[in-house]
Amino acid sequence: MKIQRCAAAFALVAMLASNSAPAFAVSKEMVTLQTQVQALQDQMARMQQSFDERMGVMKSLMDQNTDNINKVTAAIAAMNDVLQKQQSVSATQAEQLSGQIQALNDSIDELKARMAKVSKQMDDMQATQQSAAASQAAQQAQAAALAAAPPPDVLYNNGLRDYNAGKNDLASQEFSDYIKFYPNTDLAGNSYFYLAELQYKQGNYQAAITNYDLVIQNFPSGNKAASAELKKGFAQIESGQQDAGAATLHHVVQRYPRTNEALQAKEKLRKLGTTPAKGQ
Repeated sequence: MKIQRCAAAFALVAMLASNSAPAFAVSKEMVTLQTQVQALQDQMARMQQSFDERMGVMKSLMDQNTDNINKVTAAIAAMNDVLQKQQSVSATQAEQLSGQIQALNDSIDELKARMAKVSKQMDDMQATQQSAAASQAAQQAQAAALAAAPPPDVLYNNGLRDYNAGKNDLASQEFSDYIKFYPNTDLAGNSYFYLAELQYKQGNYQAAITNYDLVIQNFPSGNKAASAELKKGFAQIESGQQDAGAATLHHVVQRYPRTNEALQAKEKLRKLGTTPAKGQ
């Protein structure tokens, strides 16, 4: 029931988000997202029904095993009473009774092992159900958030406009939102680059290096790759990592030989007293 309430809550969030979205967000993408949210809710309902059915079967098995153990325990107690009262029974009969008691004890141990196994299966099923529900909820929340997000070109252009206007905090938030909502587009690489530039200006060189690296590693063919590697070298030098920075600048000259970034790298290396290798 808790999962159903969560699903209903997320459905309500999705509906509210879709009602409050700007006019430009009402599009074919919005309809697709709403359809996906409804499909997720239907899937969660089916999973809940299946889980309830399995839990009912498991509970029935547990109840049966408990009854069997109780019956066997009572039988053992009764046989022990008989054994104590019949001290004159022959050794053979006593041995037979002892064997029967041992067999019953073995049966109890087997039943206990089966109950432990069933209990573990129930725990595993519950954990799986909870994990699936959490995953479904996260997907619903992401779909709802994406439905309310501005279109990618609008969000990116707003960030670039505020960056050029010196509105650093606002630009940083807009570029971060772009990466959050549209992480796999070409402009995501540019957004990482401008975030790094803002951090560089603030003197937060280590954070800038991290974002420059994301541009270099994830968008190697993007239009900011050369600039990101150049500025990474500058940031390393500014943070006191002169040898690492020089190595990065040498790599810029080697990888992008006939670019403005290569010229800037050579000039910086000259000021550091480091000469690029022959042919660079």
